[in-house]
Amino acid sequence: MRYNMYMIYSEKSSSIKIEFRLYASLSRYMPEPWKNAATVEVREGMTVKDLLESIEVPLGAVKVVFINGVHAKADETLSEGDRVGVFPPVAGG
Repeated sequence: MRYNMYMIYSEKSSSIKIEFRLYASLSRYMPEPWKNAATVEVREGMTVKDLLESIEVPLGAVKVVFINGVHAKADETLSEGDRVGVFPPVAGG
């Protein structure tokens, strides 16, 4: 697995570009160069779960995933140009 500022993929696999954001308390897991959002290159066939595990986001801390503004599951496969947003549980009153 290759990982740097903008890439998470194996040199042997094809890659796609996605826009990726972690919100609220999850933003602390974003790699430093990415801040809270980044356009990143990931391997073709990668799921949201794979992406989160690759940057060590605890899956138990994830409550809601959106792909292109639509509620999605962590096992959904990413596609070229996807916009991915990941949110923790939110409390309010």
